[in-house]
Amino acid sequence: MASSIEKASTALHLINTIQQMDHIIGNIRDRKAPVLDEADKLPFEPEVSAEGIQQRKALLESKTTKSLPYLIDGKPSGDLAALNGNVENYIGMTRVPTGVIGPLRIVGSSAQGDFYVPLATTEGALVASYHRGARACMMAGGATSICLMEGVQRSPVFKFGNIADLGLFVAWLLPQVNQLKEIVAQTSRFAKLMDIKIQIEGNHLIVTLEYHTGDAAGQNMVTICTEAVCQYIVAHCPTKPMLWFIEGNYSGDKKATALSFTNVRGKKVTAEIVLSKEIVNSVLKTTPELMAEYWRSSTVGIIQSGAIGAHGHYANGLAALFLATGQDVACVAEAATGITRMEMDQHGALYASVTLPNLIVGTVGGGTHLPTQRECLEMMGCYGTGNARKFAEICGGLVLAGELSIAAALSAGHFTQAHQKFGRKKN
Repeated sequence: MASSIEKASTALHLINTIQQMDHIIGNIRDRKAPVLDEADKLPFEPEVSAEGIQQRKALLESKTTKSLPYLIDGKPSGDLAALNGNVENYIGMTRVPTGVIGPLRIVGSSAQGDFYVPLATTEGALVASYHRGARACMMAGGATSICLMEGVQRSPVFKFGNIADLGLFVAWLLPQVNQLKEIVAQTSRFAKLMDIKIQIEGNHLIVTLEYHTGDAAGQNMVTICTEAVCQYIVAHCPTKPMLWFIEGNYSGDKKATALSFTNVRGKKVTAEIVLSKEIVNSVLKTTPELMAEYWRSSTVGIIQSGAIGAHGHYANGLAALFLATGQDVACVAEAATGITRMEMDQHGALYASVTLPNLIVGTVGGGTHLPTQRECLEMMGCYGTGNARKFAEICGGLVLAGELSIAAALSAGHFTQAHQKFGRKKN
């Protein structure tokens, strides 16, 4: 129990904090809206132009007194117009070091072969760790990685005056599926409406529209299609909603949710490998027994933490791969949800698997067309139409390699040494 001195110290600290807050709140109440001089305003430019870049460069150098030579003077490859649709108020390129691992052998339904996988990161030891995991998979004959399901959702919400009106709306809506599919087909060449689900909460109705989006990640595609669907619904429904929003924050877009393991968002991939005792010893420098025991202990720990899913570090590899290949990096928030499993089989070998239900990835659209991002996709044979499932299966193999390596390091007590060796700057 805390001593009386400790309690008094805590109380005094709390009083000081409250007094400081009161002072800050008083300043906020007295604050007036600033009057910006025209020279201080950053002009908004939705499209990229050389003139706009120079204007922003001059303003930033004047206001920050920094020349920013690497950021602003770094010239992108190709035409500036190629950046339109990817960025606004463009000033330059942020250069992230990119490493490569491999070969990572994948035995999948769409990805079959040996792949060299680019990873853009500033975290020392990350590439080395994934490279070690890839080597272990290679020596075992390759990781099996299968894309099981596909689907991207948008979940508009409709508010009614009462549940009775909501019920009449639902009774009209559900038989409209074929008409809504036709609207989607007219709106997009690639999107297909696959399913409609409803969730009722009082006088609020969430309608989840699930789409296939071809080889695109699809968030913009499903938003545009859902807008067209909702406009039709509101124009023709027998009971009008009091209001509606294009997204009711139910679809799981860019966040980890409890729905992750009962549905699919993007692509659901599972990957597995069996590593002999010899491979675990020689490549991962530990034993199957220790790795299985570490998995059990760490899974109990993650359950206690309340995390959604149970794994080591999916976000590490996915963020680095997303950066390198032009994916929407914010989708790591949902893509890094999953389950890792490790156990010994009857022969004393290590069985390991990963399951990722929320892989939002694409090989067309978004940032995939940008020069270095396209090159990284082409390195894996994944650029363009017909390659999204293949890319998703490579993601599964990459994540599996990373889980093997980090679990090995932690189980053998090598984790700290690895980061001291690879992750610290040498003066």
